Amino acid sequence: MIPFLDLERIHKPLEKEIISAISKVIRSNRFLLGEEAELFEQEFARYCNTGYCAAVGSGLDALHLILRAYGIGPGDEVILPANTYIATALAVTYAGATPVFAEPDEKTFNIDAAGIKPVISHRTKAIIPVHLYGQTADMDPILELGRRHNLKVIEDAAQAHGALYKNRPAGSLGDAAAFSFYPGKNLGALGDGGAVTSNDRELIDKIKMLRNYGSARKYVHEYKGFNSRLDEIQAAVLRIKLRHLEEWNSQRCHIANRYLKQITNVNVGLPYVAPENKPVWHVFAIKSRKRNELQQRLKDSVIETLIHYPVAIVNQTAYSELNLDAKGYKLSQALADSILSLPVYPGLTEEEITRVVNVINAWV
Repeated sequence: MIPFLDLERIHKPLEKEIISAISKVIRSNRFLLGEEAELFEQEFARYCNTGYCAAVGSGLDALHLILRAYGIGPGDEVILPANTYIATALAVTYAGATPVFAEPDEKTFNIDAAGIKPVISHRTKAIIPVHLYGQTADMDPILELGRRHNLKVIEDAAQAHGALYKNRPAGSLGDAAAFSFYPGKNLGALGDGGAVTSNDRELIDKIKMLRNYGSARKYVHEYKGFNSRLDEIQAAVLRIKLRHLEEWNSQRCHIANRYLKQITNVNVGLPYVAPENKPVWHVFAIKSRKRNELQQRLKDSVIETLIHYPVAIVNQTAYSELNLDAKGYKLSQALADSILSLPVYPGLTEEEITRVVNVINAWV
C-alpha cells in the first residue's frame, strides 16, 4: 500500500537523535518555557527571516493570540478564504470577531485582492490570507489593500513552512504570521504546537504574555491570558527537524514536479504555480469532476488519498448562525466537490510515484 502520509519514513532516520533530545529535556526537569523553546524561537525566526518568534500550543492558538494582541474582537470583522480549514475561522470566532469569507482565485485556490475588496466594510479590521497547500497567496496586492484600508494582514502559514513569495519566505510577508506544527505538517512536532512570527517586537512580547496567563512575571498578570505554551519536548524535536526541513521540502518539490510533468490524463486538473511563487507542496491537490470515482480507482490500486476539504466552511453547521448563502460561494463549493490530494512526502520512492502516475493516467 502507498499511504497518504508515512511519518515513520521521516522519523526513523532521526530516531536516535530525537530520543537523545527528549532524554535531555527529561533530565533537565524543565518542561515549559525553558531553553529549548527559546532556542527554537530564535532558530525559527531566522528561518523565516523575521526578527521575532513566539512559540505557542497550536496553529489555531497562534492565529487567535495574534488577533487578541491586536485588540480585534466583538464588533470587528476579519476576512478569510471560504475554502480553508475551519481553524482559520475558529480563531476569529474565539477572539469575538466575525469571520467574513472571500472566494479564492480560480487558478491558485488562494484568496487575492480581487476577492477581498468586495467584502471589506467599515467593521473590517484584518485580512487572513491562507497559504493553501503550501503555496503563498499573492501578497503584495493584499498588503497594498491592507495599507489603503488600515487593516492588519495576518498570514495563515500553517501549510507553508519554507514557501517563498518573490524570494521572501512565508512568515515574513505580513504584519504577523501563524504556523502550525501538527505532526503531518512539513515541519511537524510529535504532538500539537504552533508559532507566531513577526518583526513587531511589541506584538511578540504581548503574545508571550497572553500565552502564559497574561503574565511576564509569575503571579503578576497584565492581561486576561490563556494557557498556550509549546512544551520543551516538542521544541527540542522541532529544533532537530528544522535542520532537515529544506531537504524534505526539496523532496516534496521533486515529487510534485514529477506529478506535474507526467500526469497527462485530460480528465484531471493539475495545480497551478504562480510565477512569483516557490511552493513547498504540503498538499498536492488535483481536480476532477468525477473525483469520487478517481479516488475509488486509486483505493482499488492500494493508493491512499485524502480530500482537503470536502465541506466548505460556509456549509458547516458550526457557522449556521451566520446565515450564509452558499450560492454566493460557488467556486469554494466546486473545489470542495472536485479536489483530491495525492501522496507527497519525504521518503516516497520513485517506484511509488510512478505507480500513482500510471494509475491516474490509465483511469478513464
